[in-house]
Amino acid sequence: MSPARAIVQIWRQLPFFVWLIALWMLLWQQFTVMAFVTGVIAAVVVTRVFRLPPVELSGRVDPWHALVFVVAFVGAVVRGSLTVAWQVVDPRRQPGAAVIAVPLIVDDDVILAHTAVTCSLIPGSLIVDVDRGRHILYLHVIGVRDAAGVEAQRAVVLRWERRIVSAVGSRGQVARMREAMR
Repeated sequence: MSPARAIVQIWRQLPFFVWLIALWMLLWQQFTVMAFVTGVIAAVVVTRVFRLPPVELSGRVDPWHALVFVVAFVGAVVRGSLTVAWQVVDPRRQPGAAVIAVPLIVDDDVILAHTAVTCSLIPGSLIVDVDRGRHILYLHVIGVRDAAGVEAQRAVVLRWERRIVSAVGSRGQVARMREAMR
């Protein structure tokens, strides 16, 4: 491997490397020089022993859309928690459940992963399978009683995908999302 190529590979892995160091320090609950140094050693071992393909990040973060995503996410978690709690204590009716398939618009593994994690963290829905090749998420959702409820839930997942793309997607992904929304 040429030195220039090695530098490019290290540069691509830098966000992952920094994340591993931060994760190490968070796990030990210590933000000291020693924790940083041992985190660097752990990150070097992990990145050398477990050869993972580099994650291609867009390099773009839109602060406004990131803030909108965070606020909407917190609101959805609170609303989902209250809804699920009410469905548990209301003995008069069963909430209904379904497994739905949601084909995503953007063909990117990072966006797919972010969307899947976001949907799973909101109470009332859980990712049960991912078709990575066709970019389809399969979710188990509660509170769905009919076809209109299924379509509403699909729209919710696509809204999360749109928010994620708006916050951290590349310019091409944002353009594709806008095109698909027409």
